[in-house]
Amino acid sequence: MEGTVKWFNREKGYGFIAGDDGEEYFIHHSAVEQGVILRDNDKVSFEPAETERGKQAKDVKLLQKGSERDDLPEEGEEAQDEPQEEQAEQPEQPAEEQTEE
Repeated sequence: MEGTVKWFNREKGYGFIAGDDGEEYFIHHSAVEQGVILRDNDKVSFEPAETERGKQAKDVKLLQKGSERDDLPEEGEEAQDEPQEEQAEQPEQPAEEQTEE
């Protein structure tokens, strides 16, 4: 299967891949070829595995660096707008909590 690295923290040694099947897969550094460093938006191939902790990516191989991809949607700007919308909704949540008390 193929997918795109959503994020990968090199210090912690794990991250997540968005599979082409629409599912998210946990990735641990031990599943990546030695010497390969994963970054956001990298295109990868992997073997999906269902574990007791959920979906995981095994035998991960880098296909294309995210910085070299030209097939990414131009949603980078939209993705930055989404957290701002979420922040606008957050003040409403405490008000709901107060109503429940």
